Amino acid sequence: MTQTTPSDRLYKIVTDGLCIGCGLCEDIAGTAAIQMVETEQHSLRPLASDALTHEAVDEIYRCCPGTHVIGADPATREDGTKLDNVWGPWRRATYAHAADPATRFEGATGGVLTALGEFLLESKRVAFLYHVKPSEAEPTFGQRHISTTKADVQAAAGSRYGPTAMLAGFTEALERGEPFAFIGKPCDISAAKLFGRKDVRVGALVKYWLTPVCGGYMPPEGMEEFLSARDFSREDLTAFRYRGRGCPGPTSVATAERSEDYTYLDVWGDGNGGWHLPWRCKVCPDGIGEAADIAASDTWIGGSPNAADSETDPGTNALVVRTKAGQELYEAAVAAGALTEKWDITPDMMSVYQTHQMQKKYNVWARFQGLADAGSIVPETEWLRLDERADEMPEAFIEGQRSATRDRVRAGRNNEPVPRPFRKSL
Repeated sequence: MTQTTPSDRLYKIVTDGLCIGCGLCEDIAGTAAIQMVETEQHSLRPLASDALTHEAVDEIYRCCPGTHVIGADPATREDGTKLDNVWGPWRRATYAHAADPATRFEGATGGVLTALGEFLLESKRVAFLYHVKPSEAEPTFGQRHISTTKADVQAAAGSRYGPTAMLAGFTEALERGEPFAFIGKPCDISAAKLFGRKDVRVGALVKYWLTPVCGGYMPPEGMEEFLSARDFSREDLTAFRYRGRGCPGPTSVATAERSEDYTYLDVWGDGNGGWHLPWRCKVCPDGIGEAADIAASDTWIGGSPNAADSETDPGTNALVVRTKAGQELYEAAVAAGALTEKWDITPDMMSVYQTHQMQKKYNVWARFQGLADAGSIVPETEWLRLDERADEMPEAFIEGQRSATRDRVRAGRNNEPVPRPFRKSL
């Protein structure tokens, strides 16, 4: 009988299309066993060595956002926190933006996460931010970043939709032994908190968890389509900015010879053949950051900007404030003049702005059944109410989502190859 090796088990996450390239597996196993690499397909994926053990893979499966996703533990829910079946725990939902016009302009949407990061440092609530900035090696990628000054934070402003191994090196941040804030995608927060079940430093040192409401990231085939249609080569890029400097602001592409700006809809809309997403993002059980203290989103009705308004919109975020810590931070930032509060909203309004997130919340239980039917890994979830939402849906809807997912997996639509490094290293 053929024995399943630790590498086989690790690569099953990748080949089933459930790896997001977060890099936590590298931190868990150590760089002698796993190194995150840019693959031939221009993804970030783990490359395993013979030093990888089954024990390390067991721990990876417990934390990896491709195999395990958590929301907020009901046992820790504070008095006054409400629960919406779609939008999860919330204490306030508000409309706000960065008070500083420059921060509002540089940050994506209304610059709230950038402004909160600046406020956290300037008020000395934390010693640093652990977040993401543009990659210095591959312009379409992001890279983990530690900010200790306002200038550091501003250098990282603007959304990053490229592959980012944010959690490769997470233990280096913990080893600093200082309080910090974590600003990352919902799946990054889930992975970091699961890691914290074995490393108590996570709970002791991470004082705030902040997240954008996440629609997914651009997979390699989408980026290649966008670049090639505009006569750019990935090899020639010197800079790539996804958005910011307005709402949503331009997508800026630069080489040594030319620089061009494009609209958000050029990248994500009809101008690029539709919305490209990795498979993992299509079956995401939590793009809204239920495990965060504050989640910040766009405020476009239906989830997409109006082409005419996107040139002049200064940007405002819709926020879901989920915890007492998040509420205290938000209200202190408003009182200090770091944020401008406009008005309170409700989770129902969030579903108007983020219709696709609401729909995905209702789709995911059935899609997971389709994964199981086809023999794929099915992510384990905790505290995300998948069953409860499925009970609200007609059987025909459930079966449609289930069978469509099953058919796609059986046709190999989710498949990725075992990672092979690209000739350029990160």
